[in-house]
Amino acid sequence: MQMLRVLVACEFSGIVRRAFAHHGHDAWSCDLLPAEDRSNKHIVGDVRAILDDGWDLLVVAHPPCTRLCNSGVRWLSVPPASKTLDQMWRELDEGAALFSDLWNAPIERIAVENPVMHRHAKERIRNYREPAQSVQPWQFGHGETKRTCLWLKNLPPLVPTNIVAGRTPRVHHMSPGPDRWKERSRFFPGIAEAMADQWGGYAAEQARPAA
Repeated sequence: MQMLRVLVACEFSGIVRRAFAHHGHDAWSCDLLPAEDRSNKHIVGDVRAILDDGWDLLVVAHPPCTRLCNSGVRWLSVPPASKTLDQMWRELDEGAALFSDLWNAPIERIAVENPVMHRHAKERIRNYREPAQSVQPWQFGHGETKRTCLWLKNLPPLVPTNIVAGRTPRVHHMSPGPDRWKERSRFFPGIAEAMADQWGGYAAEQARPAA
């Protein structure tokens, strides 16, 4: 199988990066935070600075979704106590700009994951189109619910690999705390493995020179 250079954007945990590396690809992650696993295959900084660096056909991106997701649209009318209305809309603009830059990156095959978006977010994203599919952790070996939408460019939808019992909304019921946002954003290894196996294999086959 042909090795791909894979960029995993907006990931500090290394979960998706390690899944692609396990399948033989040259996988790198990039985030404003350092890598939790202290990997030397992690770049600290704004991922937009490296989108032109010759990545082979695939971006797996997890942009921050707090202001884009439908569940938080209420804050655009009545902001939380610690924020102003102007801050809410500015953060929405920033989040939509990042998603837009990733979705329109100069890379042939792109996957971006986020929850269901509200209309204000959709209006701000260049060349927006509806997600190709939505997946649940329980389709990939995790007995939990957390609907995740996948925007795909030149990649096939993921096929469930291990449907299990259990529909616990663990992420939704997490206790408040300074690290709650980190744990809520942590990706599921079962879905990461499916991405690496299915998308990595598909993209490598497409990239292989004709005999």
